[in-house]
Amino acid sequence: MTFYQSVLGGDLTISTFGEAGYTEGVTDVDQVMHAMLVTPDGLTLMAADTPEGMPYNPGDNISISLSGPADEEAGLRGVFERLSEGATPGVPLEKAPWGDHFGMLTDRFGIGWMVNIAGEAA
Repeated sequence: MTFYQSVLGGDLTISTFGEAGYTEGVTDVDQVMHAMLVTPDGLTLMAADTPEGMPYNPGDNISISLSGPADEEAGLRGVFERLSEGATPGVPLEKAPWGDHFGMLTDRFGIGWMVNIAGEAA
């Protein structure tokens, strides 16, 4: 989440299982029970660790899509570039057949991201 904060900016709060008093059946009380990032652009990203005993399949059960208007292009391109550090490339962020700019990647943590920047209004 600190990486995503470095990409998106904003305020990050993190609570561990131990801090919240949920220790029964949890083998690592320092795991994140609740993390919330609220960005200056009004996005809210939430996450948690997977406690032992729960199914965990990194990256194959989540992807995130960010979409915005043409006047947010610079900001969305910046997010895509920062997410690209250590990422596995997918589709370059470029003009798509439907007129928008679109790109995909899998970040360094195995999370899939899609970024779409709407084309100019007609």
